[in-house]
Amino acid sequence: MDRLSNTVRPYAWGSTTAIPALLGIAPTGEPQAEMWMGAHPGAPSRITRPTGTGSGTTAPLTDVIAADPERELGPATVAKFGPRLPFLLKLLAAGAPLSLQVHPDLEQARRGYADEESRNVPIDAPHRTYKDANHKPELLCALTPFDGLCGFRRPTETADAMESLGVNALKPYVDLLRASPEEAALREVLTAILTADPVEMAETVTEAAAACDRLGGAHAPYARIAHHFPGDPGVIAAMLLNYVRLQPGEALFLGAGVPHAYLSGLGVEIMANSDNVLRCGLTPKHVDVPELLRIVRFEATDPGVLRPEASPSGEEPYETPVDEFRLSRYDLAAGAAPVELTVATPQILLCTAGAPTVGDLGLAPGESVFVPAGETVQASGTGTLFRATVVA
Repeated sequence: MDRLSNTVRPYAWGSTTAIPALLGIAPTGEPQAEMWMGAHPGAPSRITRPTGTGSGTTAPLTDVIAADPERELGPATVAKFGPRLPFLLKLLAAGAPLSLQVHPDLEQARRGYADEESRNVPIDAPHRTYKDANHKPELLCALTPFDGLCGFRRPTETADAMESLGVNALKPYVDLLRASPEEAALREVLTAILTADPVEMAETVTEAAAACDRLGGAHAPYARIAHHFPGDPGVIAAMLLNYVRLQPGEALFLGAGVPHAYLSGLGVEIMANSDNVLRCGLTPKHVDVPELLRIVRFEATDPGVLRPEASPSGEEPYETPVDEFRLSRYDLAAGAAPVELTVATPQILLCTAGAPTVGDLGLAPGESVFVPAGETVQASGTGTLFRATVVA
């Protein structure tokens, strides 16, 4: 197995303290938003493998996998997903809200990517929507209390919440949410919000934010969002969604078409290896309204908080309906028998607490290892390990 050297991405919304605190290092004062673990070409992990001379050769995990995909990933993974690691594991530390966004399903991603390729839209163009032909389901497991928005709440609930603010400009949305069938109501209101006159919408957001701040309680999250994004129509769009607070160990699965936003907290995130994001607001980046409206699933949903259940092996899985990734957790106790982790698929093991030993490597919080498919591996000691692998 290989200890991973990982890149931390300094996105503006990142916490300045959460990842340094987990790693036990001094903060730099700059935001540290995401630590990437895996073989994404944007920031692949690096490994050092010993050579015959006793020294080591350091290389990106992308190159190591490309050199012998069946050895690293296993024949079943390569047959199902091709010669690439199909997931990306992250530590995500939100100090401010991320963009309100949605992801396409696999067929939508393939069609959208092919269309932009045929029109010769540069892959790095700011208005480019589809960076690849893959979908991007994702799972976020909280390490600290974690706030987010996930899926549409019932239109009548949103209507009641908006009406209680006493903002006249919101009345047309309230009427639509109460009068129309669910799907039509959500579609019409989100469309109206995203296509409204920018000056008028900025005034509406300012007035609504002040009311949320004054009323507090269930309205408080939207006041905090508006503090970070004054005048952004995404503040009003966010009121259409379920607010959820995860406790440590709880998780959210975000499938295709479900609007969502992370607001604050530290968590372990795993996703299919894709960059396809359609933004709805809370961002200065491009918002492709027509394509967004085509991708969003306009239906009220429960956030569906996931809580793992322990198995006889000690594994606590977070069950999801996708094969590109499988995330589970192990709470290791001192004096217990070693836990067998050998599987026929590639793994990344991440320590988030304690000082467990994986094989012959001791891990501290925030450290991780890559385990090639079929490699014999056991874990022992005290601490918490997250295991990322695939279903092949």
